[in-house]
Amino acid sequence: MDKSGWTPLAHSDEDLERSRSVPDTEQTRSAAYRLAWDDDDFMTRRELRPVRLQLELLKPEMALAERGIRSTVILFGGARIPEPGGPAWAAKNETQKRNLEENSRYYEEARKFARLCSEHSAASYYREFVIVTGGGPGVMEAGNRGAVDVGAPTIGLNIVLPHEQAPNPYVTPELCFNFHYFAIRKMHFIMRAKAVAIFPGGFGTMDEFFETLTLIQTGRMERVPVILFGRAFWERAVDLEFLAEQGTISPGDQDIIDYADTAEEAWQHIRNFYEI
Repeated sequence: MDKSGWTPLAHSDEDLERSRSVPDTEQTRSAAYRLAWDDDDFMTRRELRPVRLQLELLKPEMALAERGIRSTVILFGGARIPEPGGPAWAAKNETQKRNLEENSRYYEEARKFARLCSEHSAASYYREFVIVTGGGPGVMEAGNRGAVDVGAPTIGLNIVLPHEQAPNPYVTPELCFNFHYFAIRKMHFIMRAKAVAIFPGGFGTMDEFFETLTLIQTGRMERVPVILFGRAFWERAVDLEFLAEQGTISPGDQDIIDYADTAEEAWQHIRNFYEI
């Protein structure tokens, strides 16, 4: 009780402990008796989806704010791209094996690029230009690894998937999040982004690439550098000039994008954009 005579409410963790230290009876074993927020069966009901969406937005937001992280650099790219010299574990045939091994050079470029961003981040005590990835293998691992190479914290936004997704060992444990909802995960990618680097990848990478373009094109997101690593790959995978010729995008929309083949070239795009 304070000087005003007001008694503060017990902390929720104290209430939880008290709720679990009651006599073991038929009533206290009932699901109905559990505190609502401590009842997994209740929290995972379909009707609780709006609450779960809010919690997935709030939990990482609070953790990043408490850490003082104000801006990020996103690395998107294929989970299946191996480290140079490593096995092309995702290859289904010899052609895929050869191409994945050739594309392994992007693993090293992603790692170098993350180092450059993280070295700059140190000047802000790791509040600006913090590397964030999807937290999994391939290009994501390379990005987190590059940050760790220079002693920087790095964020992983994992998601529950049937395959390919478990935290890589380079994500800062306190900044390693797990999501159920793709939509909320995407929000956390974009909310603090000061640059977006996109490496060769598949459907997931394409999804993230086009969503970023759409947000910038429609003015729902401020213009930031969007850098495609590997001009030869991307000009064959996505023909933006064709879309402009067909009139399905406006002339100049393709200029939202910059291309880079090396980490140094990509970092220079960012330096030029922000006049660093």
